[in-house]
Amino acid sequence: MFDINHISLINLLNLISDISRIIIPHAGGGGGVEIDGSVDVASVLKFTAVFIAGLAAIFGFGLAYAAQKFSVIMDPKIDQVKDVLAGAHCGACGFAGCQQYAEAVVSRPEVATNLCSPAGAHGAEMVALITGKKAIITEPQFARIMCQGGSSRSVKRFVYNGIIDCRAAVLAGSGDKSCIYGCLGYGTCVKVCMFGAMSMSSDNIPVVDISKCAACKKCVDACPKKVIEITPGSKTVMTACHSKDKGALTRKNCQIGCIACGMCEKVCPFEAVSVKDNCSKVDTTKCKVCGLCVRKCPTKAIIDLLPLRTKAVISAEKCIGCDMCAKVCPVDAASGELKKTHVIDQDKCIGCGICTARCNKQAISGTFNTAEVHEAARIKAEVKKAG
Repeated sequence: MFDINHISLINLLNLISDISRIIIPHAGGGGGVEIDGSVDVASVLKFTAVFIAGLAAIFGFGLAYAAQKFSVIMDPKIDQVKDVLAGAHCGACGFAGCQQYAEAVVSRPEVATNLCSPAGAHGAEMVALITGKKAIITEPQFARIMCQGGSSRSVKRFVYNGIIDCRAAVLAGSGDKSCIYGCLGYGTCVKVCMFGAMSMSSDNIPVVDISKCAACKKCVDACPKKVIEITPGSKTVMTACHSKDKGALTRKNCQIGCIACGMCEKVCPFEAVSVKDNCSKVDTTKCKVCGLCVRKCPTKAIIDLLPLRTKAVISAEKCIGCDMCAKVCPVDAASGELKKTHVIDQDKCIGCGICTARCNKQAISGTFNTAEVHEAARIKAEVKKAG
């Protein structure tokens, strides 16, 4: 009867091959030796287990020593900074992820504390507090769609039946739109947005929810037509068109494209708008968001995203009746007799802030950008005085 506890040595050697020669001693003069007998499997397994356990202990102690010897001491501030970051690993900071940015901002003096856009101003303040650096608070920025040529306003060159992705569609002759500079409307930007801040309108144009947008630039990088820009939140007046075609061709391709008529350039009191390469461009460093160019644009290519404009109000205590407000008001809302207190007709006022900027006595307030234009006027006066 077969005894499972006793197996012939020849069969055991066939099972464990070369390993048996290591763990089981052999004797002889170097020639082949045939041995008849039996081996206690339990003893062999016990010896093997003890041998493996010994090796494991030796390697374990070796690894523990190496870890202790070559360990890198991590600054606890790195974990503290990482905890206040957004944790999105979006790359908006310029580093591979939140861990890499946390290490850099703690260890490198030149790395700013406000690079994590999703964490916002509060996150920047906390990073500055942890690292002991100066807090740098910047204006919030958002993604803006520089195209309004949706399906109902633009012309198609052909019917595209490929993959629903802008990057795929652009491979088919630069896309199916007649305007080769316009948004293709296949939602690639929506797909790559990590914060759910983008959606597609019923007219196949992306819409940005600024309450969710973190200005991570993922959509900017993904857009093959480059119609998405990151702009300061306060700069709400912009030309939502990138066409470089001449006016006649643009009008043929799109109902709401810039035709380079130059009207915006003529009416801007701050020289913030210029026409170049057949397209209007608003310089955000000069723009005071008066919105005058928006009203004068014949194709409505220039947009104003400011939801509400407050009206101008003249202070009777400060007004000297110089009549400057009446001279510069584009809608004739300011009036009054010379050297007497002037008034603003609230029904006519568009809240552009032009009168606020031109009032030498700073007697006009109420417009949304009063503080900005007063500061600009102060700097201008100082420069003039110094010159």
